[in-house]
Amino acid sequence: MTAIAIFVKTPGLSAVKTRLAATMGAERAVALYEQCAAAVAEAARAAEIGTVYWATAEPIDRIDGRWSDLPRLQQGSGGLGERMHRVLDHLVQRHGSGLLLGADAPQVDPSDIRRAAEWLQRDRASSALGPATDGGFWTFGANHVPDLLRWTRVPYSHPDTLRAFRESMGDDSAWLELPTLTDLDTAEDMARVAGELAALPHPLPRQRDLMAQLK
Repeated sequence: MTAIAIFVKTPGLSAVKTRLAATMGAERAVALYEQCAAAVAEAARAAEIGTVYWATAEPIDRIDGRWSDLPRLQQGSGGLGERMHRVLDHLVQRHGSGLLLGADAPQVDPSDIRRAAEWLQRDRASSALGPATDGGFWTFGANHVPDLLRWTRVPYSHPDTLRAFRESMGDDSAWLELPTLTDLDTAEDMARVAGELAALPHPLPRQRDLMAQLK
């Protein structure tokens, strides 16, 4: 079975969508972030591959009732690489394989999540990677846990992140590449994300609502 962890930050406790906020105001940027996260969660649940978690940037005892509609995991301390390693280790140890999803790509198709989960059921070490148009990635999944150094030596939030991450992980597993998606990080991304939502063959209710708003 493949479990999913959606990485989120809690508005009011962590800064979210600062580049969007700079152009449209913090209130609207936070609302868009929460809508994106809800759409990603809807798609993850619709894939029906296993347990879906919120992986929170903050300790669970600080967020009260936030993110309470799904089981919650703490990302813990450290840089992004260390936190992804920690969460994937939990998923693999508990469920056999795991997918890490960002909350920034609401146009994810449940069929791609299912395809990744099927790939990760292979008997050999296997990995799945979803590129993002900004040079990063919107998902990584595996049925094994690469060594911590392979995660921490990657420069994240960089135009070269995807290439560096793929190179750091190496070729000791079978790779599946998923479709490229756009993260909703800036005002300029809104039209592209709306177009990718419109291209979905079967958009879900929250995806349709977000598409209408972005247009």
